Amino acid sequence: MKTAAVLAEKSDYRPSEDEEFMNERQLEYFKQKLMNWKEEILRESRETLTHLQSETENHPDLADRASSETDRALELRTRDRQRKLISKIDEALRRIEDGSYGYCEETGEPIGVARLEARPIATLSLEAQERHERRERVHRDD
Repeated sequence: MKTAAVLAEKSDYRPSEDEEFMNERQLEYFKQKLMNWKEEILRESRETLTHLQSETENHPDLADRASSETDRALELRTRDRQRKLISKIDEALRRIEDGSYGYCEETGEPIGVARLEARPIATLSLEAQERHERRERVHRDD
C-alpha cells in the first residue's frame, strides 16, 4: 500500500468509474482523503479550545454578553457535531481496512465513486439512502 500512498500524494489522481471499483489506488485515495479530513477537524477543534480558553472577557453590556454567549454555544454545538463526524470517519477507515469500504450496508452493491467523492463516509448507495429517507419521512408524517 505504500506505493499507492506515494502515487496518491504525488499525482492529481481522482478515482473514476472506468477503473476496477475499490482497487488499491482508490482505497489509498479515500484513506488519505479521510485522514486529511479528520486532521483538519482536529486542528479546528484545537483552535476552538485555545480560543475559548483565551476569551474570558466579561462584557459589561448585556447585548455584547448575550452575543458572546450565543457565539460560544454555536461553536460548541459545531464542535460536538464534528466530534460525531470524527467517529464516522474512523468507522470509514475501519471499513477500508476490513475491505467493506465503498459497498452499501443495505444491498452490498458498490456505492459509487462520485458519491464517495462527495461524501467519503457514506455507508448507503444513493438509492438505498433515498429509500431510507422516504421511510423516515413517512414515519415522521404519521
